[in-house]
Amino acid sequence: MNENNPVILEHCKKGGIAAIYENGFITIKKGDWKFRVQKVVNVPLTFGGRVSFMIQNVLAATLATYVYGFATEDIATSLETFIPSAAQTPGRMNIFDFKKFKVLIDFAHNPAGYRGVEDYLSSVEATKKIGIIAGVGDRRDEDIKECATIAARMFDHIIIRQEKYLRGRTEDEIINLILEGINASGKSVTHEIIPKETEAIKHAINSAQEGSFITALSDVVTNAIEIVQEYLDKENEDA
Repeated sequence: MNENNPVILEHCKKGGIAAIYENGFITIKKGDWKFRVQKVVNVPLTFGGRVSFMIQNVLAATLATYVYGFATEDIATSLETFIPSAAQTPGRMNIFDFKKFKVLIDFAHNPAGYRGVEDYLSSVEATKKIGIIAGVGDRRDEDIKECATIAARMFDHIIIRQEKYLRGRTEDEIINLILEGINASGKSVTHEIIPKETEAIKHAINSAQEGSFITALSDVVTNAIEIVQEYLDKENEDA
């Protein structure tokens, strides 16, 4: 993500090959020279260049395919035509456009994943940002709390649900850690607890205000996608 990173400079100085993000482009750097493969805004996976962790993924894929021997023109075409969706990339930044609001489903379940979603949501305009979150039992206390703190920073209202992946903890124990994390943010955020994920998603959709952006950070991606898609299909049928 930084072409002047000392590791990149040293690697390329020795004749190595790297993929870098520079001036809005996915670029291959080989020794002393570099060439641009594709403009980031033309790569759907990066959501107009607004999702930094997706840019990182694209850099890795570009480098792998270039080293493997694919032509840069073919790599550029692939990057331009691979569309993120619930079908192609389930659980990875899946956005559903309803008439009056949007729903995002992502598999983020650790602090790094939460920060990636936070980075994207900072560029999203919405009348209200609603998050559906849960804790994973076999994470450290501080990890569960940190996820909740990040959630409090990026959402106006949080729906806590906890029916899966208790992994040695009780439901109440995980929820209490989440509440600690929310309180630690220092931000005034409303919250409610709806244990079942299916019910939490349905509640969020049924009560969504115009202009809202709902984010379900789901550990059961298939169920979440099916529920949201059913609502979207029904809306389209009624139109």
